[in-house]
Amino acid sequence: MTQPTLDTVLGRYPRLAIAVSGGVDSMTLAHAAHLLGIAELVVVHAISPAVPSHATERVRAHAARNGWKLRLVDAGEFDDPAYRANPVNRCYFCKTNLYGRISQVTTAPIASGANLDDLLDYRPGLQAAAEHAVVHPYIVAGMDKQAVRRLARQFGLDDLSELPAAPCLSSRVETGLAIEAEDLAFIDAMERRLFPKVPRGADLRCRITHTGVVIEASDTEHAEELIATARNLCAEQGRIFAGLRRYRRGSAFLHTGR
Repeated sequence: MTQPTLDTVLGRYPRLAIAVSGGVDSMTLAHAAHLLGIAELVVVHAISPAVPSHATERVRAHAARNGWKLRLVDAGEFDDPAYRANPVNRCYFCKTNLYGRISQVTTAPIASGANLDDLLDYRPGLQAAAEHAVVHPYIVAGMDKQAVRRLARQFGLDDLSELPAAPCLSSRVETGLAIEAEDLAFIDAMERRLFPKVPRGADLRCRITHTGVVIEASDTEHAEELIATARNLCAEQGRIFAGLRRYRRGSAFLHTGR
């Protein structure tokens, strides 16, 4: 059976609501749908303590520049005790709130920016997506992360194509530690301060762990500078700095028996 192209997949939907986080996947999908000329297209972005302000600024800028119909919503996940408790399947509660909120502002089918690589990872949010009949055009079109990046470059989206993966700020908080808005603001501030000190495209995370603040970086060439900066910001905020280590995807998720 021939793999459908992304345009073919998107062309099945005369009406579509795309959940856009501000990252390369969902933003590129919004551009693809817009360029295809979907008649009733709405781009929905959730404003939340878990979403970095620069991601929201990016969504606003692209929407204004390209004439997207943009809806900014409060998904309401911070009112959900199950989400705030930060269990290992926290993303399920986040996405349940998000998709529920989107369905309140539009009756169009909801699309996500999930790609084939996401099927290889622990993604409880995909369960919430299934429960809300969310469609995943990249997956149906057989596209992984690299294919999405290539598409972004084809569209001339240089500000998106090389963006490092950036899941929500809550993903930096170790399982079992309650999600607090002030912790997420600290994480955002730390990462903003440290990102200029690593090569473009490198992965970097500020983790809130049971032992203190841990910095993870895929490139530690400037380790001393990263450590000094992180230690100073932790001291300013009265937090314990627990060190620098190599970036490991999903290290904040603590599974039973791990």
